[in-house]
Amino acid sequence: MSLTGTAFLYTLIALAVVAIALPLVLWSRMRGPRVVRAGTRMLMLLFAQGTAVALVFTLVNNSNNLYDNWDDLLGTGNHVQQAADLGVNGTGGIALERLPKVAQKFKSAHGPGMNQAGGVRVTQLKGRVSGVNAEVYVWLPPQYDEPAYRHHKFPVVELLPGYPGSAKAWFGSLKAHEQLLPLMRDGRVAPFILVAPRTSLLPGVDTGCANLPGTVNADTWLSVDVPKMVMDNFRAEPAPRGWAVAGYSAGAHCAVKLAVAHPDRYRAAVSMSGYNDPIGERDSLAAETPALRAQNNPFLLLRKRAVPPRIALYLSGQPHDGYEAAVALEQIAKAPTAVHVVYIPKSAGGHTMALWRPQVVPAFLWLTQEMGAGHITRGATGAVGDGGGTTPPAPSSDGSTRAELASGTASRAGAVRRP
Repeated sequence: MSLTGTAFLYTLIALAVVAIALPLVLWSRMRGPRVVRAGTRMLMLLFAQGTAVALVFTLVNNSNNLYDNWDDLLGTGNHVQQAADLGVNGTGGIALERLPKVAQKFKSAHGPGMNQAGGVRVTQLKGRVSGVNAEVYVWLPPQYDEPAYRHHKFPVVELLPGYPGSAKAWFGSLKAHEQLLPLMRDGRVAPFILVAPRTSLLPGVDTGCANLPGTVNADTWLSVDVPKMVMDNFRAEPAPRGWAVAGYSAGAHCAVKLAVAHPDRYRAAVSMSGYNDPIGERDSLAAETPALRAQNNPFLLLRKRAVPPRIALYLSGQPHDGYEAAVALEQIAKAPTAVHVVYIPKSAGGHTMALWRPQVVPAFLWLTQEMGAGHITRGATGAVGDGGGTTPPAPSSDGSTRAELASGTASRAGAVRRP
């Protein structure tokens, strides 16, 4: 029975009703020795408590897409078949353009929100370079199957969840495709292909979207294997011109890191409540040593680049939850690197889906502008919107220390586990 399936939820609801009814009906009718009656009553109370906790957890999990299946929850899932040393650029010297095209088999995805807005499809991808074997979800824009667009190549946005988090979260919890569909139809948002690959590749840890020889090649999975599969199977624009990556929480960190590290693969990145130092997620493999932290910190990667990369970054955050890290990147960015910081007040809520869901549309309006208005067909409404006026202007960063600005988290003790 699927962890996120309707059958499991309804079973828990039925069990919770039974757990409440049992003590009401049987409490005073029990017979036998006092010890037996006390033990039976205790079991009924424990059963009621257990079903209540399980039901609440399932509702929260389904709402936030934290764990996709039982393996994710129990920490038994391993999606890494091998993790060879692929070198600095993460390709292992393989000429990617010479790799033969592989036609993937797709099927309709199941789960909350997956059948909305035309439906999401899923495939099981065996990464030929990374050694990762995991699912990838794809949603196609409304123009994709229209005759007028049969020769058109579409821009792509890779969507990354937080940790723990399911690849389905952007469709189930954030409802990205449902929010964007009408805007794509009337020409205000470019017809992006949305691609959500699995990022929980090893049990009980966050990969930090890093390549760790002998452990996992998460960077290569996301920036090489997944894009290659998309371009092999769909009319997708080539990298980097037509590619962007977006994420929230741990996924936001990954999005910026991938764009800064690979400007030859991505033109833009969106970060919602992200951080620079991998220590922002205490379970991140990229935070295990100072060397790994430095290698996977987009602030340090950007600062040491001799030639600034031609990328655009959209960074939103609240005080002490992404904003300081965003300002740090803005302060060191030099043309042609462009950084757009969006300040989100504390009154907007905390580090939850409710905070990120309303940010989807402004972020994609920005992506549409950054990646070229030529990607869209204008509707009767005319010009593309810019999402302006949705947030107050960024306040001063006076008083912030350099360490705080660089990482958003000054120490491991200050790191907050992120959903």
